[in-house]
Amino acid sequence: MATQGKKLAKTARERTKLRIRKKVAGTVEKPRLSIFRSSKHTYAQLIIDADHKTVAAASTLDKEVQAGIGKRASAEKGDKKSSKSVLAARAVGLVLAERSKAAKVGTAVFDRNGFLFTGRVKALADGAREGGLVF
Repeated sequence: MATQGKKLAKTARERTKLRIRKKVAGTVEKPRLSIFRSSKHTYAQLIIDADHKTVAAASTLDKEVQAGIGKRASAEKGDKKSSKSVLAARAVGLVLAERSKAAKVGTAVFDRNGFLFTGRVKALADGAREGGLVF
């Protein structure tokens, strides 16, 4: 069999993820901003691929992010306090930008991790840009 050496990616998202990762790599000067969007939460990390180290991370599980969701949700009408909302993703981006400043990282390379650049993914990127992270 020709495919014994490597396992092939099965889902369309995994194939897209591999295609993106061929082109995007995080360095010390520009770490990779990798995001993951589950059915309940949104996660983001700044990763230096050469050292296999995470510089900064944030998710909707963090208390600091949940406080930001509450502040933004009170300004909006309706129940937007969910960790699945676009407001939650924007709060993750803002907190990640603050933590990247603390780690003395100002620029990054965006890795959407196979997800479409819409909804929570776009909100996270916009929040990170709003917080001062450049990519």
